Amino acid sequence: MAGNRSFSRRERVAEQIRRELADLIHSELRDPRVGMISLTEVAVSPDYAHAKVFFSSLGGSEHLDSVMAGLEHAAGFLRTELGKRISLHMTPQLHFVFDQSLERGAQLSRLISEAAAISDHGDQSGHPERS
Repeated sequence: MAGNRSFSRRERVAEQIRRELADLIHSELRDPRVGMISLTEVAVSPDYAHAKVFFSSLGGSEHLDSVMAGLEHAAGFLRTELGKRISLHMTPQLHFVFDQSLERGAQLSRLISEAAAISDHGDQSGHPERS
């Protein structure tokens, strides 16, 4: 039972970190390299010393290097400001990770649409279906 409670607390802390960091990046960060990013998830280590911050970027993976450089440059500032906003025994070190799931999802949707269009075109060409 204690395991479930600590897991639940860690999830709540991770979500609070995600919300606060998103607000900080949007309102306080002035680095043009970061641009328009979205924080998709935060995973906190069991000892709360580290937090993996997963993000996606509207620029996609083309500008990933500059976005990562901007986030890594701002990590100390973000950690300090995060420590002012949430009360934890220790504010976790922030590790930024590009989340490719949105990009992969868009690619899969495009491929499915293309396959459906090819299938529709084949059905309308007058060729009988093969058994």
